[in-house]
Amino acid sequence: MPLVAGVDSSTQSCKVVIRDAETGALVRQGRAPHPDGTEVDPAAWWTALRAAVDAAGGLADVAAVSIGGQQHGMVALDEAGQVVRPALLWNDTRSADAAEDLIAEAGDGEIGRRFWADAVGSAPVASFTATKLRWLARHEPENAARVAAVCLPHDWLTWRLAGAPGLAGLRTDRGDASGTGYWSPATGEYRFDLLERAFGRRLAVPAVLGPTEVAGELHPGALATDGLPAGPAGSGVLLGPGTGDNAAAALGVGAGPGDVVVSIGTSGTVFSVASGPSADPTGIVAGFADATGRFLPLVCTLNAARVLDAAASMLRVDLDELADLALSAPAGADGLVMVPYLEGERTPNRPTATGAVHGLTLRNSTPAHLARAAVEGMLSALADGLDALVAQGAEVRRVILVGGGARSIAVRRIAPQVFGCRVVVPPPGEYVADGAARQAAWVALGGDRPPAWQLDGTEEYAAEPVPAIRERYAAARDHVIER
Repeated sequence: MPLVAGVDSSTQSCKVVIRDAETGALVRQGRAPHPDGTEVDPAAWWTALRAAVDAAGGLADVAAVSIGGQQHGMVALDEAGQVVRPALLWNDTRSADAAEDLIAEAGDGEIGRRFWADAVGSAPVASFTATKLRWLARHEPENAARVAAVCLPHDWLTWRLAGAPGLAGLRTDRGDASGTGYWSPATGEYRFDLLERAFGRRLAVPAVLGPTEVAGELHPGALATDGLPAGPAGSGVLLGPGTGDNAAAALGVGAGPGDVVVSIGTSGTVFSVASGPSADPTGIVAGFADATGRFLPLVCTLNAARVLDAAASMLRVDLDELADLALSAPAGADGLVMVPYLEGERTPNRPTATGAVHGLTLRNSTPAHLARAAVEGMLSALADGLDALVAQGAEVRRVILVGGGARSIAVRRIAPQVFGCRVVVPPPGEYVADGAARQAAWVALGGDRPPAWQLDGTEEYAAEPVPAIRERYAAARDHVIER
């Protein structure tokens, strides 16, 4: 049976899984940490990849490798392929003013946002690569003058695995390209006019591959050195196109049309597999592409699992005890509502908002009620994202709940009451790396669709919807204090 490797090069670490290409059975795995910060020398990712591959037993026996990577990060290269400056990551917000400027230059208010949504499916925000290029051109003109090409974190790692075969050898995929702000999911083409608008001149960019197109072959000496490998390329190990982390996660959990993935990590994401592109002028829904040839409209919130952490800290309990408390209170927490904007919020766009508790009475002034309100408030904020996807035409057949927050039994049981549909929870796993491995298997095995890998241990939760939870939350969410 052929083996394949999937890589998750995330903000925090690099994970490598080696799986059976046909069944998806896990054979071995490894990981290595990434440095903290919102700007990182890409060499650190390469060091971590090499360490994680080594911990996973190497790649000598695999047929194909694909990389899922953190989206949006700006990797600027000079004509020789050398990194010009540390990469600005998705969570680096220094380009927030650049995002506003790019919108304003296209038209006042909604006109500008509509221009960008129609052009590339999303209105610019600070995470997008285009805004980071504007920041670079404006604030570091000497570095900007050296830049000959721009790519994304997963593009750069794939290129390095191929032996860094010149700037013309850069490759990416639809899913990651759709988060740049200068590639259109609707047309499948780069908008070089928008790239030039952002940076001031045209740059070389990676070729955008289809879901099963080969990005090259693993260079036999690539992983043996920190520098560029010597000798001829061509190990026979295929390199898949790779993709962005959310698209890889969707592939990893087997999401299809009618599925909405709700990922509860430090922040939250809500995304669905769609048959057509979206264009939301409000900027709430990012109109991304997925890794299968479809589309992946996505909403991001800033406050997710951290809401549970904060509530547990306030009540001086651990997360399991918090879940027990929440489940001991009635649905709706007897009118107690928590608006969980603890670090401001991105959806809705309230960067200076604070969290708030509403409806406090003698009856609901208990630890159990506060625990319940925290879980319901976090889920209601994510449900707002679900509503935004539905407004863009998303079909909701079920919610697939993943991420650290999904480990809470209270979150699992309360989610169907808030979301109003059945909820399935796969077992904890490295779904970005698994999705990359599944893509690698698709490349290696061929076919019209990725191989059908069974997720053992998936649990399903169903409950009668409780509309009052969302109604009370909607009445309270605008009554918060700005910092």
